[in-house]
Amino acid sequence: MSALLYRIGRFSFRARRLVLLSWVLLVAVLGVGAATLAAPSATTFNLPGTQSQEAFDLLEERFADLPLDGGSAQIVFIAENGSVTDLAQRQKIDEVVRAAAGAPEVAAVTSPFQNGLISADQRIAVAEVTYAVSFETVRDSSRQELMELVERSSSADLRTAVGGDVMELMPDVSKELLGLLVAAVVLVITLGSLAAAGMSLIAGVTGVMVGLLGILTATAFLDLGVTTPILALMLGLAVGIDYALFIVSRYTHELSRNPDPEDAIGRAVATAGSAVFFAGTTVVIALTGLSVVGIGLLTEMGLAAAVTVAVAVLVAITLLPALLGFAGRRVLRRGRREQSADATTEATTGRTLASRWASLTTRRPVTTLVVALLGLGILTLPALDLRLGVPDQGTYPEHTTQRQAYDAVSEGFGPGFNGPLLVVVDLAGAAHPTDTAQRVHTELAGTEGVTMAAPPEFNPAGDTAIIGVVPRGGPDSEETEQLVQLLRGSVTDTVEEFGARIAVTGTAAIIIDFSDRMADALLTYLLVVIGLSFVLLMTVFRSVVVPLKATVGFLLSLGATFGVMVAVFQWGWLEWLGIHTTDVVVSMLPIFIIGVVFGLAMDYEVFLVTRMREEYVHGASPTTSVRAGFGHGARVVSAAAIIMVSVFAGFASGDASDIVQIGVALAAAVAVDAFVVRMTIVPAVLALVGDKAWWLPKWLDRILPDLDVEGRNLGGGPEPDTTEELAHSFGRPVEGSAK
Repeated sequence: MSALLYRIGRFSFRARRLVLLSWVLLVAVLGVGAATLAAPSATTFNLPGTQSQEAFDLLEERFADLPLDGGSAQIVFIAENGSVTDLAQRQKIDEVVRAAAGAPEVAAVTSPFQNGLISADQRIAVAEVTYAVSFETVRDSSRQELMELVERSSSADLRTAVGGDVMELMPDVSKELLGLLVAAVVLVITLGSLAAAGMSLIAGVTGVMVGLLGILTATAFLDLGVTTPILALMLGLAVGIDYALFIVSRYTHELSRNPDPEDAIGRAVATAGSAVFFAGTTVVIALTGLSVVGIGLLTEMGLAAAVTVAVAVLVAITLLPALLGFAGRRVLRRGRREQSADATTEATTGRTLASRWASLTTRRPVTTLVVALLGLGILTLPALDLRLGVPDQGTYPEHTTQRQAYDAVSEGFGPGFNGPLLVVVDLAGAAHPTDTAQRVHTELAGTEGVTMAAPPEFNPAGDTAIIGVVPRGGPDSEETEQLVQLLRGSVTDTVEEFGARIAVTGTAAIIIDFSDRMADALLTYLLVVIGLSFVLLMTVFRSVVVPLKATVGFLLSLGATFGVMVAVFQWGWLEWLGIHTTDVVVSMLPIFIIGVVFGLAMDYEVFLVTRMREEYVHGASPTTSVRAGFGHGARVVSAAAIIMVSVFAGFASGDASDIVQIGVALAAAVAVDAFVVRMTIVPAVLALVGDKAWWLPKWLDRILPDLDVEGRNLGGGPEPDTTEELAHSFGRPVEGSAK
């Protein structure tokens, strides 16, 4: 592998104009494709094999004219003095309803005096707005016009607010990209050169552009959700810059001791590029593994992000060497550009922070492990209170019109009105469908936990009815979850005695089905992803201990990440930073975070431990190789982690709750995994096990291919740092040789 990457690096350096032109043409072609072929985001969400999906399939089959995906909004009127039925208030409400009916893309508006949605105390009324298009395709201008209408109509006597799915906060990447500024600063500080930092940023952004433009072009042929490109942007940007940083850092190291820049870039791509390739492969495995869950949304998110990561790897090993060829020696720090290769060395003669930390963790490994594990245990404790759900508009900031509408509806009609259930009644086997539907309605209305059951609405054939059920609890409450289980249990059995069959759907029902599906697939997913990655890491490191340690470290990072999620979003520990409590963690987040965090965790494992193994196979003793490898890689790994945390934290500054939660989770996971697990626990464990860290059974050694990630077989070029030089850099005597 290293020999192949060496040739790729040298070719890209020599043919830099051709390589650059090829990537520019690819961006241009995909840009044209995205501009001409990109289609609106998909709005469908399928859960095959669940009762929620069964209900929707039945509706689609027997209520052909029912707009299942049409957008909707609710205009809520709150009378501060008197009643909404007072003549003056009623006139104002009628004016707003007429104005809303003329708004763009609105199909119909039902007045509260038509639908009867007036609270018992007559203080609160709700007008229902139906759009001719799905909520995700409603134009921003149409949404803004409705909001401005509501704001204009609000007064001291009659407050107005608007909510509903059309008013969902959509992801906005404008603020999130501020993380790029932090990344640029970190790159300049780490690499010491504007040229080197610029090359890294250009490579990272190019990979993201290719990935995103490809995803937008693919929307002409595939149904992709609105969050799919956002997640691809988030991951692609983070790993793309990190991968470029590792190769550029290794290139500056090689260039400072090698008079031939072409050979230097070849060696950088052969060594650091190998780590990039296998780290990226691990991320891709973890992301594509999401397809085993069998949920289309997760599959498309995983595949889109995996493609973007794969593109980032290709950019790093082809376009980046070409860009470095144009930069020349300007990638070196200013003071080193004029020095000859013989006059420079990367051997660290001082006691740096990294060297002191490596000495501490390897000199007192047991103490280090106890302290680190205790800290991770404390972070993990809140995870015992983890509660999954789907944050709704009731979790929005209190100043938003959506939150005000949600709270007013809860006050006037009960919390369950914000998340009604829909019961689809199949009457095909009933002798008297109308009478049977009424009996079903009576049974539902009398069920414990039901506030109201609407009269049955029949399809034209009269063999199917739909009954709206308003729970007593809110959409994410345990009370509503128990009601769904009751309706699907004993109530279903009773209804079948009437000759009917029911299927329950709605927000709470979908959440339950979604959570059950993920729980069923979780074990399979973990076995597939961890199994494949374990074999890959075992092949790369020629070791059993290293991949085992990497996997255990991942589990520790995962526990701490979920603990942080509970503390932030359920306990509200960061509300002072503007991150609002949502009471629940997004139900799809655990399995998605497992896949992404596993891939990212393996990134730092590969980057850091590859350099340790490189020192070991070049003759350093086990402890010296850990310290020397850590000394070479710690600064760059720290910078890479800070860049990733900055990018993910940028996404956490948005308004869309699902994107915010993903951003916080990934930022916390990278911080914990990089600084606690990989840079603290890993050197301590390797120091404890010594030579056994690099042990592999002979029969496995014969079966597994030798990938030569360390570049042992490259030959030529300057000799690697000797064991004595490496030991001297830490101010310690040589402990022996591992040759």
